[in-house]
Amino acid sequence: MSKGMSTSSIGRKLLMALSGFFLMVFLLQHLVINMFSVLSAELFNEVSHFMGTNGVVQFVLQPILLFGVLFHLGMGIYLDIKNRAARPIKYAMDKPSENSNWMSRNMVITGLTIMLFLGLHFYDFWIPEINTKFIEGDWTGLHHGEFRYYDELQMKFLDLTRVIIYCVSFVFLSLHLLHGFQSSFQSAGFNHNKYTPTIKKLGNLYAIIIPAGFVFIALFHYFVQL
Repeated sequence: MSKGMSTSSIGRKLLMALSGFFLMVFLLQHLVINMFSVLSAELFNEVSHFMGTNGVVQFVLQPILLFGVLFHLGMGIYLDIKNRAARPIKYAMDKPSENSNWMSRNMVITGLTIMLFLGLHFYDFWIPEINTKFIEGDWTGLHHGEFRYYDELQMKFLDLTRVIIYCVSFVFLSLHLLHGFQSSFQSAGFNHNKYTPTIKKLGNLYAIIIPAGFVFIALFHYFVQL
């Protein structure tokens, strides 16, 4: 491999890692906001209204987030195709289970599953929000004189099928993060005998706690309405 090609490959992996870091920060922030819905409907409404009407969030951070999601998926698929094409021996003949774990071999599959879930999530929350604010022109966040955010959240979790889809999707997210967290640090150059084990442990905790938190929220809102 030429020096130019090697540098280009490293650059793509670094961009992939940086987009991964960005999305992991967003996941943590998103979990914290949604966890407010378990603690207090009023607090969740207030925070949701601020995030939904703040100009910086709506017109700067939100487009960056959408770009980050699409970039991460696209770059992940591209790198996977390049890696498979670079193997001199077919993957099936290379005993992949002995050389890597399931998560690392199927990052594209888990990533695409997460993207399908995001499509449902956008359909449930983002698209109606865009319609209300940008098409109907209603930025008040009110319905019958009260903030609508908490009630809209609960309505989505009345359906058991939707709750199951959400929970299964977060299992796939956990599988994706179990490899992606540590891989992002390695691609960014954080690879040290002393610190790598700690990063791996933190990655495992993050990959379990964050998706588990979202699963808990979905189950909570389903069961409190029974």
